Amino acid sequence: MSQSKLHVKKGDTVLVLSGKDKGKQAKIIEALPKKAKVVIEGVNKVKRHTKPSQSAPQGGIVVKEAPMNVAKVMLVCPACSKATRIAKKELNGKFVRACKKCGEIVDK
Repeated sequence: MSQSKLHVKKGDTVLVLSGKDKGKQAKIIEALPKKAKVVIEGVNKVKRHTKPSQSAPQGGIVVKEAPMNVAKVMLVCPACSKATRIAKKELNGKFVRACKKCGEIVDK
C-alpha cells in the first residue's frame, strides 16, 4: 500500500460516518498515514485479553481504541461546527486546509 496524505491530522475533531460508533464526534489521538488509519478518542473500542507480564502484572482484559479507516471519518470545522470536506487555499505562499461550507481556515 502506498503512503497517502490524510485529510485529517492529530488533534482534529472528526465525525464518524459508519460502523458501530456512527455519529460520534471525538478528537484524533494518532494518525497512521502509512496504513491510512486514525485512532480516535473513545471510538472503536476493542477488548484485548492479556497475559500477566512485567508491564501488566495483573493481566486480564484491557479495553483500548483500535485504529479505524480514515475514509470513515469527516473533519468537523472548528468555526461552523459542521462536518465538512476540505478545500486547499493558498495563504502567504503556503497551502492550508479550509472548510468547504463556511470558507474558514482550519489549520492554525
